[in-house]
Amino acid sequence: MDIDEESTVSTSIDTDASVPLDGSETVVSAIDAISLQPAEPIVAPINPTPVTPPIAPIPSVPRPLAPLPPRPPVTRPLAPQNGDSRTTDSDPDEDEEPRTNRAASGSAQEYEISEESQIVRERHEKAVQELLMKRRAAALAVPTNDNAVRSRLRRLGEPITFFGEREMERRDRLRALMAKLDAEGNFERLMKAQEEEEEAAAASVAPSELEEDVQYPFYTEGSQGLLRARREILKYSIVKSALRLHRAKRKRDDPDEDLDAEVDWSLKQAANMVMECSEIGDDRPLSGCSISYDGKTLATCGVAKLWSMPEVKKVAALKGHTERATDVAFSPTSNHLATASADKTARLWNLEGSVLRTFEGHLDRLARISFHPSGRYLGTASFDKTWRLWDVETGEELLLQEGHSRSIYGVSFHHDGSLAASCGLDALARVWDLRSGKSILALEGHVKPVLGVSFSPNGYHLATGGEDNTCRIWDLRKRKSLYIIPAHSNLISQVKFEPQEGYFLVTASYDMTAKIWSSRDFKPVKTLSGHESKVTSLDIVGDGQDIVTVSHDRTIKIWSSRKAEKENAMEVD
Repeated sequence: MDIDEESTVSTSIDTDASVPLDGSETVVSAIDAISLQPAEPIVAPINPTPVTPPIAPIPSVPRPLAPLPPRPPVTRPLAPQNGDSRTTDSDPDEDEEPRTNRAASGSAQEYEISEESQIVRERHEKAVQELLMKRRAAALAVPTNDNAVRSRLRRLGEPITFFGEREMERRDRLRALMAKLDAEGNFERLMKAQEEEEEAAAASVAPSELEEDVQYPFYTEGSQGLLRARREILKYSIVKSALRLHRAKRKRDDPDEDLDAEVDWSLKQAANMVMECSEIGDDRPLSGCSISYDGKTLATCGVAKLWSMPEVKKVAALKGHTERATDVAFSPTSNHLATASADKTARLWNLEGSVLRTFEGHLDRLARISFHPSGRYLGTASFDKTWRLWDVETGEELLLQEGHSRSIYGVSFHHDGSLAASCGLDALARVWDLRSGKSILALEGHVKPVLGVSFSPNGYHLATGGEDNTCRIWDLRKRKSLYIIPAHSNLISQVKFEPQEGYFLVTASYDMTAKIWSSRDFKPVKTLSGHESKVTSLDIVGDGQDIVTVSHDRTIKIWSSRKAEKENAMEVD
């Protein structure tokens, strides 16, 4: 068996030895050397020892084959010539044909890929051209006036408009068309013709007609009544502001005037306020109250009623509105009063309960109402997003003022009569100049609807309160918020300054309380607790010694410092 294996090895070696190496040399001598060396392993089985060592020398057979590694460098270069290094029995001529076919198929595949790349290249070039077109279009000067855009489209032979096309879309279409003509080289010729046409058209138009074409009104022309009202307000405000400034200078310069002592006395009076009277005002919740300028009459609304002061006895009922009254206000110069209602109207009344005048024009229910300091004009705020100014004597609507994006809830007038302030459910308060009709300030700061607004008698402070439970003090000189008072634990329904000097501020809230704040440092002075439901409105008597509040608990409560003064006087006696 060993002999057969050896013969097999020698035969394979002979077969491989027939391969020429380096010209005429053969591997016969190498074969002889290989065949002579394994003689020792053949004799090994004769050894009497029965151990398997005769088989062990078999691995020595490959050892003489160690010189064979020169074969790989010989056979490997031949593999590419035959076309396949694994098939040594194949014919080289037969392998050449598949290589040729593969090369042809490879060129075909390269050709197909080049078509795809050509499509991609064309697409890329098209995108580049579009980008260049857009850049060229962006650099072109295109008219912004829609009439000019239509005229140019007509001159270029294009439709001046498409169905449903808007102005900006029409302008973009003109821009794209001009860019296309510019890329094709026809733009200059068309523009030259267009310039000639424009010059001819301009020459044919008279200068007066040209001026009429470019004049556009940017405001709504007011009535003659509004013009007269603005003049009267201007005259009134000049006198009032001069008196206010003169009084302020006198207090500052007069050594006998002690402003701090006066403020301290006023705040002490406010801190001593106690409930003097509580009366059921109606069968339904009360929404507004107002005290007459002489302090002798009180008006409340739910159903509008008149009460005598200070004993709070019913005097008259104001019947005329078809729906509930939302607010009431006394004239600052007469015994007339006005009511606002959910029936979209306001009415002017006398103390006998007779209707003197009806103000109609609002499109939705009214909220707050206020008289101008002169008593000649009435301001109404409505949920139709407007506030309006009315002539009290004639009932004429002088001004319809927009400016809020949501319903307007409150309106108030400056003590000089020159300014008006409005607040609304858009969390914004605006200050208007009644002499010119301009909005001079937009007071942004509240994060929820603003329900109350009031001017201070000092002329430069404005207070606002809203659903964010805060009261903000604004300085009209600095045009910004001066102080933020975290006043209540629920929304603030009404805000008012003390009407004589403005030494303190009162806020009413849905947390069932009203609070008094110092206008010097805006610290709390007194909390008026006693209502059992939401406090909806308040008013202050002219001398600042009485405060009236009304609530959803249907009661009217009067808070006074006079009772405390009497008690102190009795103690002194």
